[in-house]
Amino acid sequence: MSAGQPSPVSAPPPPPGDADGPAFDETWQADAFALVQTMVDGGVFTPAEWSDALSTAIVAAQQAGDPDLGDTYYEHWTAALESLCTRKGLLSGPSIDRRQHEWESAYEHTPHGQPVEL
Repeated sequence: MSAGQPSPVSAPPPPPGDADGPAFDETWQADAFALVQTMVDGGVFTPAEWSDALSTAIVAAQQAGDPDLGDTYYEHWTAALESLCTRKGLLSGPSIDRRQHEWESAYEHTPHGQPVEL
């Protein structure tokens, strides 16, 4: 490469996955996964506490009619995370509800194709 020429830009790495496709269907799923892993690694809760919370969320969803086809798996992650954080006093129900409404409002007022910002 000669002086003055920009260096070539490499493509970003592909998302994690296998021969069946990407590990996450949407970015928020990867975010949920990373958040839980960070909290476990940081000692906020143990792997056993997380496993119990996720199992409880899945069973509750199945009892409420979730057909368990795999497409709602990360919704169970968020339900388990909310439950565990509430139980440990890290969040309150009202603060979760307030943040959810803030996200909904931001989403509704964000132009198509733009990132949602709070």
